[in-house]
Amino acid sequence: MKDIVFTRRSGWIPNVIREDGQLKLMLGAGADANHDPRTFTFPIEESHLAVIREDLARHLLLWSAVLPLCDAAGTRGELDESAAVALLDPILLAAPAEVDALFQRVRWYEARLIAHGADIDLLERGQVYAAMHAATEQANDKRAQEYHVTRRRAERGVVLGPLDTGILRYTGQYLHGSTIPRRLPDAVDPELLPRVMEVIATAEQACAGMRIGLDPRRGKRGTDKRDWDRMAAAVDAAVRAAHPELVEDAVRTVSFLMCSEAASRARNTPVEDDDDLGGPAGKTALSFTDDKDGEKKWLRDGSRTASAEFWEFVADRYAGNNEVFTIEDEEMGEGIQLHLYADSIARITTVRPGEAGSEPEYRVEYSLVDGIGDYRKLVSAFVSGGCAALEQHGPWMSDHAEFERARRQRNAG
Repeated sequence: MKDIVFTRRSGWIPNVIREDGQLKLMLGAGADANHDPRTFTFPIEESHLAVIREDLARHLLLWSAVLPLCDAAGTRGELDESAAVALLDPILLAAPAEVDALFQRVRWYEARLIAHGADIDLLERGQVYAAMHAATEQANDKRAQEYHVTRRRAERGVVLGPLDTGILRYTGQYLHGSTIPRRLPDAVDPELLPRVMEVIATAEQACAGMRIGLDPRRGKRGTDKRDWDRMAAAVDAAVRAAHPELVEDAVRTVSFLMCSEAASRARNTPVEDDDDLGGPAGKTALSFTDDKDGEKKWLRDGSRTASAEFWEFVADRYAGNNEVFTIEDEEMGEGIQLHLYADSIARITTVRPGEAGSEPEYRVEYSLVDGIGDYRKLVSAFVSGGCAALEQHGPWMSDHAEFERARRQRNAG
């Protein structure tokens, strides 16, 4: 039989229950192996209950000191009841100086105290009891998060100025630097917002006209890392030059905002818009293949472009062991082979078709490729005008050994 004897309005603060005639403190902490919350109890006396009822500060101090014991119990272990009981008198019944001394010896969760209004300056000076003079029953977890974020930055040697803070709040990156940045003007002090917008305007001007394309090697919604890096570098350089007082965290979040917005635009742009049809002289029928016997036919029926269909084929089929893709015009006897693992391409033309059982003769020429954007140009050029249209995108090397030397030289550089 379990009866609740005392509880506060905030449900997470430990309750006092009576179970089989015994007073116990009950709290939820951690989770079990199935990710369900765990509940712990340990016995207390009537004298402890009296203090818990009347003194919110001591109640919270006890909670912050018991939580590490709950963590130590893990997903299946038992609470160290003796250690928990040993905290009761020193926290609930002892003089303030003895409370402070105890908190110098045991583990405790400062985040819980900060969330409930603890004076941070006093906590950092070791005056834990006095720090709780303005304790609140309602928690402000954001306050605790901001404290720990500030401390982590300080450990890295980062101290934010008002403009740095404004920029991080504007992008939603003040608390969580790994989240996708957004534009949140209402999160910034109105007096500071015009200065923040000057920085954003500098970034927008720096990347005007730049774009981040899709990279099917990274899936249907994957974007080109090289495009991202180029845009980030341009924004970083411009912002640093115009606003040298900004710390690295602020500069990085601005470039992150510009790049993530450009990447989002790329993901929401129809693939056909990234393609060059090349007019009426373009191909009318093509075959796409990969290194794993995958094949897809494309006919110019007006529904989708060859490039769009091809890159979708790559996105669906690309893998670590499937990185070579071919586009072939069987009627014209020509094609291109993309070596996506090596940033290179081969154009293949039929010199002599096979006759009377003989093997056909092909001319194979190789060229280096500068990332997925270059691949897209080459594919569009081939779709538009075949191998002849690729001539301007050379140089093309028919000697494979010469090509391999050029590729190694590029990679070494």
